[in-house]
Amino acid sequence: MVSGQPWLDEIERLDIACYAAIASTPTPRLDRAMSRLSSAADYSRLSLTAAAGMALLGGAKGRRAAVAGLASIAVTSTVVNVAVKPIARRRRPDRVFHEVPIARHVPMPSSQSFPSGHSAAAFAFAGGAGGVLPAASLPLHVLAGTVAYSRVHTGVHYPLDAIAGSVLGAALSDVARRLR
Repeated sequence: MVSGQPWLDEIERLDIACYAAIASTPTPRLDRAMSRLSSAADYSRLSLTAAAGMALLGGAKGRRAAVAGLASIAVTSTVVNVAVKPIARRRRPDRVFHEVPIARHVPMPSSQSFPSGHSAAAFAFAGGAGGVLPAASLPLHVLAGTVAYSRVHTGVHYPLDAIAGSVLGAALSDVARRLR
């Protein structure tokens, strides 16, 4: 442990233990679905698809929701990738050491692990679009939570990375909404 703070060391041990427990739990039916979902969320493709659907089918309010969601992703991705990841500098988990099943694997990103950018972007979109179109809020947040979990299930993030990304994305969606 690197922090020198006992309570931070304990949190890190719990985080790694949760990661290891997920990695070692056999879930063959879930593995393929989580791998596909995680890959589908690359480059915010799921959110872009949802935004297109809202814009095409949701009328003026759907277009406003799509713009709000995409603006939230833009703000969040910038903050996460330009400011937070370089400061946090957390290494990615070692999937080989923790024996994450190959069926779960998605390409290991080269960026830092903390926080999860996929989780942040998914929650940013859900908060931004859902703030304008409340009927879409619950399904978008459920999808965002599932994307966040998929990043841990596939072995590319620790649970705390996904949690922090989720909280950051939700908070920054509010900031983005106020900036508009």
